[in-house]
Amino acid sequence: MILKGKKGIITGALDENSIAWKVAQRAHAEGAQIMLTNAPIAMRMGEIKKLAEQTGAQIVAADATSLEDLNKLFDAAEAEFGKIDFVLHSIGMSPNIRKEKPYTDLNYDWVNKTYDVSALSLHKMLHLLYQRDLMNEWGSVVALSHIAAQRVYDKYTDMAEAKALLESIARSFGYHYGLKRKVRVNTVSQSPTRTTAGGGIAGFDKMYDFADKLSPLGNATADECADYCISLFSDYTRKVTMQNLYHDGGYSMTGMSAELMG
Repeated sequence: MILKGKKGIITGALDENSIAWKVAQRAHAEGAQIMLTNAPIAMRMGEIKKLAEQTGAQIVAADATSLEDLNKLFDAAEAEFGKIDFVLHSIGMSPNIRKEKPYTDLNYDWVNKTYDVSALSLHKMLHLLYQRDLMNEWGSVVALSHIAAQRVYDKYTDMAEAKALLESIARSFGYHYGLKRKVRVNTVSQSPTRTTAGGGIAGFDKMYDFADKLSPLGNATADECADYCISLFSDYTRKVTMQNLYHDGGYSMTGMSAELMG
């Protein structure tokens, strides 16, 4: 069990389809003790109590945009675990996407909300973890990203900038946290994945099929992404930090495939 004795926080587990849910299950199976958290509204919509029963995890409701809520979360983690070893940031939301506002006609108040929820929440978490010295040396923070941070996906709208900001925060904070505590900070750019969040993007099925045909290994599943995240939490990746890591079956490096050419 490669996480035996480690303790961590998993954010964003909504239901059995979510990557965070799979990561929590896998971390538990690999010997870790975990704490689960999500925004109060998401917890009412999801099935997180079922996951908590499966993994023996405590649930702490927290709005990741609120420093007050995050401090309460970290108070609970410190009381239960002392210092922690890993954190999964699996948080993203765009009001513009939900309300079908096109990229060329964004509501800018909603854009600010997108950035706050989907990217600045990572900075706020890292800021408090850093200031409180809550992570053990060689700890690991992983945030889930998307290739839209680098390339244009017309239906991804303001989430593209949010993911680009997320990746920049991981690089910048990874430098400072590495110096202070040897804590690693990385983002994982995952294939299109059939999750509740992914399914909310217009044209998702076509995007999924395109990526699957372009990738020489095919799309990575949520379970496979969980395996990858577990490897990044483990001691086997101690010198991997400040990276955006593509977990996409080769999609990000393939210009055209024989299958798509037909």
